[in-house]
Amino acid sequence: MSKTTEKQSKSTEFGAQNYKIFKQDCRSGLRELEDYSIDFIVTDPPYFIDGMNDEWNDRELENKVAKSGVIGGLPVGMKFHRQQGERLQEFMSPLAKEFYRILKPGGFCVVFSQARLYHRMAMSLDLAGFEIRDMLAWKYEGQAKAFSQTHFIKKDKKLSTAQKQSLIQEMQDLKTPQLKPQIEPMVMAQKPKEGTFVQNWQKYKLGLINTKESLNGGFPSNVMELSKHARKAESKEKIEHLTRKPILLIAHLIKLFTQENQVVLDPFMGSGSHALAALQTHRKFIGYEICEKYFEITKRRIEQEFGHE
Repeated sequence: MSKTTEKQSKSTEFGAQNYKIFKQDCRSGLRELEDYSIDFIVTDPPYFIDGMNDEWNDRELENKVAKSGVIGGLPVGMKFHRQQGERLQEFMSPLAKEFYRILKPGGFCVVFSQARLYHRMAMSLDLAGFEIRDMLAWKYEGQAKAFSQTHFIKKDKKLSTAQKQSLIQEMQDLKTPQLKPQIEPMVMAQKPKEGTFVQNWQKYKLGLINTKESLNGGFPSNVMELSKHARKAESKEKIEHLTRKPILLIAHLIKLFTQENQVVLDPFMGSGSHALAALQTHRKFIGYEICEKYFEITKRRIEQEFGHE
């Protein structure tokens, strides 16, 4: 039976027999999970792009994106400094240790990232003890975001009008160093198995992939092509979330790496697409979300599709 209870201050639990979701900071919530209690982790953490911080408050970022897709005078995700990667690794490292502790041997951890910060995400998991097995990629249609320099040339008071016109013509096809984005990378990490693959499978039913699971009818690939437009048909309501992933994509990952009735964890639950993917594929689910707005959206989406059990 579904219920809502106050677990502690600033923490709310909602769940049924096959799932539990928490309005709680996962940094404290994960410490309450037992060792070897999770079969698969699939999650999409904050990437520390300009305007987003470790409090996951996306209101300011949404306002900036709405203004011509620009953050801090540069295309979304383009404002760069080394501290972004450093902050991401500093933030993810203790979480990666918790991921390692709670996963069963042979269990996989798939973490979405951003192309230019992927190495930091991978290093966090590597240093925690995971084996980095592959880089997966979600391929979508993409939209060019590179900016020309015309605006900055026109504002330059040191240049004459003739110099500006000449420079604009010379640089008309030169834009900021951002190719058309069409992939979102994922770190595919695995907790070391116990013994051989066969021995680990006999004990945990983990460590191998289901090669019958495919998005295109062929052998499963590390490039997973799926339109972003797939998200529109997956919800009865309009969901304003900047990084929502298609349920079909997450379900594909879940079926690749787990069996029915195993436990899937998403520490950064967002609007609940990972929860729905797990439940639709007959897995159990545990999720954490610090933002009350998205926690309530997840509750509503689960209730709309599965009702109260």
